[in-house]
Amino acid sequence: MDWVETLIVVAHVLIAIALVGLILIQQGKGADAGAAFGGGASQTVFGSQGSGSFLSRTTTFLAILFFVTSFSLAVFAKQRAEVAGEAGIPAVQESPATEQQPADDAASDGENGEGPAIPELE
Repeated sequence: MDWVETLIVVAHVLIAIALVGLILIQQGKGADAGAAFGGGASQTVFGSQGSGSFLSRTTTFLAILFFVTSFSLAVFAKQRAEVAGEAGIPAVQESPATEQQPADDAASDGENGEGPAIPELE
């Protein structure tokens, strides 16, 4: 099952890179406003909406694939967390500083060895 997860991670990264590239290639809706005022070439090679529809459909398809791979990776992560919980592995490990108690009773002046005593104000 580990190779499936690796395959999904690789596909997820490649889809993400492709999405970024496709989004950067596309022009915004107002990008051809300068052509109306004599700005020069108005990108009419593919017609008025030919290139936009192909790029937008490809972007939509890749976005759907991106969400599917994201969901799949979330399912794999949940399964790993459940297996780790059943095996007795703690989900959050405490730092070594919180686990150690002072071995020296001289460091604790309060009752029951809870720490230094706070002097009362008179």
